[in-house]
Amino acid sequence: MKNHVFIIGGGVAGCEAASQLSKMGFEVTLAEKEPVLGGKLNHWDRLFPSKRKADEVTGILSKNLEGSKLRLMMNTEITRVQKQNGGYTITAGSEEIMADAILIATGYETFDARIKEEYGYGIYENVITSVELEQRFKNGNKILTSKGEEPKRIGFVHCVGSRDEKVGNHYCSQVCCVTAVKQAMEVKEILPRSEVFCFYMDLRMFGLQFEDLYRESQEKWGVNFIRGRVSEAAENIDGTILIKVEDTLAGRPLKMKVDLLVLMVGFVPSPGTHNIGKLLDIEFTPENFLKPADEHLDTHSTNLPGVFVAGTCKSPKTIADTFADARAAALKVKEYLDMKNN
Repeated sequence: MKNHVFIIGGGVAGCEAASQLSKMGFEVTLAEKEPVLGGKLNHWDRLFPSKRKADEVTGILSKNLEGSKLRLMMNTEITRVQKQNGGYTITAGSEEIMADAILIATGYETFDARIKEEYGYGIYENVITSVELEQRFKNGNKILTSKGEEPKRIGFVHCVGSRDEKVGNHYCSQVCCVTAVKQAMEVKEILPRSEVFCFYMDLRMFGLQFEDLYRESQEKWGVNFIRGRVSEAAENIDGTILIKVEDTLAGRPLKMKVDLLVLMVGFVPSPGTHNIGKLLDIEFTPENFLKPADEHLDTHSTNLPGVFVAGTCKSPKTIADTFADARAAALKVKEYLDMKNN
């Protein structure tokens, strides 16, 4: 009898792990709470560093699942998990399903920018998030102000909800800096006469080609980078946004009016990650992501035998790193089941 692996979450990590485990010959059930697979990848238009279309990657994810014998359960919430007979009984929707191992791939959520009231998100119409700007790229590149006009000056605020003691998130979300650079260049492509400013604490361009993007954004597209955290945003009577920031390199305060302010929101643990962690009594990191058994030697096992984790439910990751992590997690599950069967 084939071992059965139950995967929770149908984003990049869940889909890739399901594909790999199915190829290994395991019986796989993949449960996703949304009506579509792909997770947050569905919200993006183009991906750094090559500006590849996100739809191409989601298409590959779906194609990799075609022809496999795995079972997909869409619009499905997990409400109960019980340890039983060396495995687990999972209540998924109205069904009870037995599994020999569970892989959690519940992904991440983006930071709720309304918490940072000083930026006016949800109050001022011309303050949007990086996710909303990406949707505008995806929906025909219509970048307009609330009055339906093309913005002449756009500001990007880095590290919104990341590296911020006030909201209790001390960690770096890894992708915000390079996403800001990518989006700033895309804005300049669409609106070549616009002025674009990035306000940052420090730039963390750690990946291959990331530094090249940063150089290109300045040398080719004329994006302006100002080192300093925006302290306050206020709406002018004409709907423009007045921002206050200290230029820490020049050592002087600045006031600037922008037509559109984009907040680069970071990663936080998803509600699904929190719920499944509590349901199974899995240990959490101090940042409230799911805690792996060993931060160096075993990053896919948990404190529960037969329960594994993959992707951004553990920590912020790029898409490429999430793919790699999912494949490694699949191998870890196989190792566990092989040992269990011997």
